[in-house]
Amino acid sequence: MLDFTQLTPLGARLTDVRVEALGEETVVDMRRLLAEHGMVVLPGQNVGDGGFLRFLRSFGQTVFTVGETAVPGFPDLNVVSNVGRPTPPRSTFHTDTSYVRNPPVYTALRAVEVPARGGHTPFTHQYSPRAALPADTLHEIDGRTITHVVTGLELGEDEETEAEHPVVRLHPISGRRYLYLSTPTRCARVSGMSPERAAETVAFLFDHCTRDDNVYRHAWSQGDVVMWDNRCVLHRADHSGVVGDRVLHRGMVADPVL
Repeated sequence: MLDFTQLTPLGARLTDVRVEALGEETVVDMRRLLAEHGMVVLPGQNVGDGGFLRFLRSFGQTVFTVGETAVPGFPDLNVVSNVGRPTPPRSTFHTDTSYVRNPPVYTALRAVEVPARGGHTPFTHQYSPRAALPADTLHEIDGRTITHVVTGLELGEDEETEAEHPVVRLHPISGRRYLYLSTPTRCARVSGMSPERAAETVAFLFDHCTRDDNVYRHAWSQGDVVMWDNRCVLHRADHSGVVGDRVLHRGMVADPVL
């Protein structure tokens, strides 16, 4: 079993795991930890892109979001950066690449350049918000799906641009139920609801899930690697008040059903 420090209100901090040397047993333990706590922080890794990619592949096949900027020499990884942008990037809570039929199960970021101030990444867990919903809301969303659509990327005609997913899903490892949604602009329709009621429902669920008491804010340090379960966690980048360059490299792991 892994020795970890629990974070609040979600997440776990691991200090005795080296990402470039994961054994099969450690991967199994980390999958369980991610399923239960949502995300893990692995400080002081100081690993390059090659080691970071090996770490990701220990969990399964890597996938790349078409339209993102790849890391030079590592086409399975993409760059997340504020460098050279006259205005701060915009980010709201979301799950990665939910507009495809089989979204990635894990996402990880490694810190390449950390700003002198700001640039945190907030995370929210989707177990407790589902459990805390009023009974009438749980009844209303039971059995319904949300159509997730792509935004902000230019995709070719052969690329997936939308997919339906259940509003409430059962996690295959933890056995717990959670809400599966993304930023409201990517939630185009709710099955069986009028457009107006669908928009109201998504907005209510999104606000409910992202309230302050359900958010862990990760302050980046050089050498950090952070991984999360993309099924049951929402995240965003907080670019308010950032001073300095913020450069992260991102990788994602495919659902094993692929």
